[in-house]
Amino acid sequence: MIRSSVVAAIALSLVACAAAPVRAGAPTDQVREYTEAVLKVLEDPSLKAEDKKPERRAAVRKIATEVFDVQETARRALGPHWQQRTPPQREEFVHLFAELLEQTYISKIDLFGGERLRFTEEKLDGDNAIVRAKVLTRQQTEVPVEARMLRKGDRWLIYDILIENISLIGNYRAQFDRIIRTSSYEDLVKRLRIRGEFLKESERPRRTER
Repeated sequence: MIRSSVVAAIALSLVACAAAPVRAGAPTDQVREYTEAVLKVLEDPSLKAEDKKPERRAAVRKIATEVFDVQETARRALGPHWQQRTPPQREEFVHLFAELLEQTYISKIDLFGGERLRFTEEKLDGDNAIVRAKVLTRQQTEVPVEARMLRKGDRWLIYDILIENISLIGNYRAQFDRIIRTSSYEDLVKRLRIRGEFLKESERPRRTER
């Protein structure tokens, strides 16, 4: 099993790592730029203190908004059920799914322990690209990761990530499909709303009693 700190590093390097929009060059170069932007935040001495946690997360969150093609990821994660949804339902689902991704990964940034990413391969096929890399852990083990990207205008956006050949989209698709088939789409939306509200509440600063 991958250690939680490694998962966090992978998420930070390939999910939550983004910079201001740049001209589309080699996808690997763009992912590398994204990675460096987040690492700069995580390694900023002025943001390492415990009381700076909200600022650190906010800085990563701001960067992260540029990296994911959230609508594409949400569409693929919902699988065949996407076609059955109305435009308002799709819009709501994309919003809830974006919150799920953001809260899930941003909440793990404090587990970052200095892991590094080594790029190993890039494959291009028109407007599609695959960037492969390995995360070097503090235990000197390597975890293979893969970012699948689409070119949208002048940027490359990530729509899926594989960790040890396990797809982020595939995982969510299986979970969502099971809930819809055993219950209903409305139940899935309800669960996403509740999860989002819980995670938002857990992120709020707590008043320290004296």
